[in-house]
Amino acid sequence: MENISTAYLSAEGYVDRLTSELEGVVAVHDRLVFTDHPLQSVYWAQNVWLNPIIVNINSISDAARQLKAIQSSWILYPVGLHRRAAFIEEKLPRISSPVLTFPDSPPRSPLGSWTLLEQNLLVASSQCTSPFPNGEIFFEEDKEGPPSRAYLKLWEAWTLMAERPKEGEFCIDAGGSPGGWCWAMQQLGAQVLSVDRSPLDKKVGRLPGVEFKKGSAFALQPEDFDCVDWLCSDVICYPEKLYDWALRWVESGVCKKMICTIKFQGEYDSQIVKRFASIPSSRVVHLFNNKNELTWMWSGEPPEATD
Repeated sequence: MENISTAYLSAEGYVDRLTSELEGVVAVHDRLVFTDHPLQSVYWAQNVWLNPIIVNINSISDAARQLKAIQSSWILYPVGLHRRAAFIEEKLPRISSPVLTFPDSPPRSPLGSWTLLEQNLLVASSQCTSPFPNGEIFFEEDKEGPPSRAYLKLWEAWTLMAERPKEGEFCIDAGGSPGGWCWAMQQLGAQVLSVDRSPLDKKVGRLPGVEFKKGSAFALQPEDFDCVDWLCSDVICYPEKLYDWALRWVESGVCKKMICTIKFQGEYDSQIVKRFASIPSSRVVHLFNNKNELTWMWSGEPPEATD
């Protein structure tokens, strides 16, 4: 543990997938993976510790003093020695997990992460990729409007992208039944075309600005539209099929932004994930609200045509 460059907090249940993405792994503690390599591109990390350091401590008070000397905002990720770690945590300024009211912006103040590995040794990183405690983002949920909790994935993706549909924009909800994503877009004032073989929840289908079309989402093609502001898909399908379909939309120039869930029903294929990530202006992440799936977000101009 003498040469740590970065640490990665895995999405719960996916440590093996995270470690398979990484080079230079020197230690794994619960979901926290330490490497001796600089920052690497990964997809199954919930948070990344960018500048971890080893801190030798003499006591609980000394641990708190050294952490506060670095900065004031810290969140514990416990991997052991839970009682001693909790005593240290009590001596630090209290950090509560913020509950966002969408579409509020995430916290802007830096939030460091730390863990106690041995009685007199902790690891701390003052800089992390997520502004949320251990990468966990909680929203004030709507218990009445949406027919499912799937809309939380879309809220989280928009929060990470720092952009979302505007009032009057045209959005397509591919594979939208029962309508959680459609509901989320409509609530922002967007005009939504939802396509699925199964009908929308009746409450969603009656909302103003919502049009439902029965059929396969993959029957939708760019040439059928003049302009699509947002194309969003939570379709259950093989990742390869989703990639081919999404790439046609990216290359068409018809669509401005896309969010698609990459779902894994069988054996995990890291190569198809890399193909999604290689599309210019793309980002692939495991959202806190994802399960056995990743989310691909695209926001940019289509690639220039080549002769």
